[in-house]
Amino acid sequence: MRALFTTHSDFSDITPTQYDAAYAWIREAGLLDKVNSGVPVNCQVFDSAMAHSDVPWFRDADLLVRRPDELPEDALCAAEALGLSPEEAYAQVGAVWGKVDTEERSRIGSAGELALLELLSESAEGRVEHVAAWSDGYGYDIFVDASQHSAHLEVKTTLRVGRLTIYISRNEYETMLRDPAWELVAVRLTPELKLKEVAAVPREWIADHVPSDRTTRGRWQSCRLDIPPEVPVPGIPSIASILVESAPEVLRGVSER
Repeated sequence: MRALFTTHSDFSDITPTQYDAAYAWIREAGLLDKVNSGVPVNCQVFDSAMAHSDVPWFRDADLLVRRPDELPEDALCAAEALGLSPEEAYAQVGAVWGKVDTEERSRIGSAGELALLELLSESAEGRVEHVAAWSDGYGYDIFVDASQHSAHLEVKTTLRVGRLTIYISRNEYETMLRDPAWELVAVRLTPELKLKEVAAVPREWIADHVPSDRTTRGRWQSCRLDIPPEVPVPGIPSIASILVESAPEVLRGVSER
C-alpha cells in the first residue's frame, strides 16, 4: 500500500511522510478494527479525531459547545473536510464527549475511591470497608465504623482544579435524606492519580440544587451538579473525631500544596 502512495500519480499530493503519519494515526485510533462497521467512514474518522486530538476545549465541550454555531474552528474545518454539516458535527461531538466523559469518570472515580480507602485505613480508628466493591445499592462507597460512631461516605473524584462537576444518582440522594451518617466527599487527584485534596459537600447545598419531581409521572434518576469552589468544606467533618493523631493534614482539612 505504501508503494502505491509513493509511485502512483493520483496520490502525488501526499508525501510518504504524511502517509506514514496518517496511517499511524488511523491504526492508533482503532479505525482499522472498524472496517466492517455500519457507521459511515466520515463519521468514524470525525469521532476519532475528536476523541484522540487532545484539543483543550474538548474536555469542557459540555459547557463550551451548546449549539452548532459554538463549535470551534478546528472542529468545523474537520467536519467540512469530511462532508459533515455543522449540525451533524455538533451531534457527533456531543456523542463522543459523552462516551469519553463516562469512561474517564469511571476510571478516575475508581482511583479516587481506592486512594481514599487506603488513606482512611491508615488514618481512622475502627473498621473501614469499601462497600461499593460488592454492591452499588448502598448509596455510598465507603463505610467507616469506630465504636459508637460511623460514617457512610459517597466519593466523587476529579483531576480538575477550579471545576467540580459531580453526578449523583437518585439512590445516593435518597440515602442522603434518610441516613444521618451519609456524607459526600470530593477527592481531587493529581494527573498521576495521587490524592491531593479532600473536601465534603454539605448535604443542605445538595438538597437545594437537585431537580424536583413536578408530577407523579416524571421522576429524575440521575443529575449533574456543578459545585462552586466556595461550597466544599476541607477535610471530612464526619470522621474528624475518629482520626488517629498521625492522620495526614489533607483529611483534617489542610491541603497538601
